[in-house]
Amino acid sequence: MHTQPNTLVLFDIDGTLTEPRKTISRTVLIALRELCRYAEVGFVTGSDLEYIKEQLWPLLNDPIVRINCHVLPCNGTKYYVPYGDEDPKLQEIHNVSMKEEIGEKTFNRLMGALCMLQGEIVQEIEYEVPLSGHFIQNRESMINWCPIGRDAIDSQRENFKALDKLYKIRHKYLKILNDYIDSSNAKLVVKLGGNTSFDIYPRGWDKTYALTHYNAHEWDFWFVGDRCSVDGNDFELFSLLKPKGRAFETGGPEETVEIIDFHILKELQQEINI
Repeated sequence: MHTQPNTLVLFDIDGTLTEPRKTISRTVLIALRELCRYAEVGFVTGSDLEYIKEQLWPLLNDPIVRINCHVLPCNGTKYYVPYGDEDPKLQEIHNVSMKEEIGEKTFNRLMGALCMLQGEIVQEIEYEVPLSGHFIQNRESMINWCPIGRDAIDSQRENFKALDKLYKIRHKYLKILNDYIDSSNAKLVVKLGGNTSFDIYPRGWDKTYALTHYNAHEWDFWFVGDRCSVDGNDFELFSLLKPKGRAFETGGPEETVEIIDFHILKELQQEINI
């Protein structure tokens, strides 16, 4: 093994390691297993822990990856590490509360505003896209708002994605939400999450939060994500590491494998003179 314990390669999940809401493929798993010979890997996502388990279960049960991985849900405001050889589990290292951070009054007003906006957006899309399940998920350290419902199937998500591309629905409501936050003086940030939702969290709790769990003088960070534009939830971490040549924007899992094989692995191997 040639592991460099001071190197951590962070990955977004949806649109980066997997197709949205899908399980990781064997091709990506093999690439990550090889990467774990030279670095540790971390999975930093806006999703909560249960979705990570669903999507990455083959990875978290792989003996090589498991001992070299860091699980960072909700932009890294939660932090887990695997333990145990048989029936591996995840040990919680860190967790924070959005309600405690911004105050119950501000939190409740935000929830009320989201319910009002849900009513407005339903009138725009209900005849084009059927709605399924609850729309707002409290992830403790962030709120996820999915206007078409969290139980939407693939066809519903694709319909909304096409509608959004045509009419810029999410960008319209992104502006409305940002105007609300500005007018209420709430110290919150709104980002586009995946293809169908919004992530809302306290200022500073973007994916750069994940780095606070490590001593910056002892670790060398890399990052791969797919939502790297200013409205995307990968923007801050991508922008921080890009000037160092350590951040990559990907178009999907296949391109991520190419980034691992032809960029990250190549440089790490050169650094240790393989």
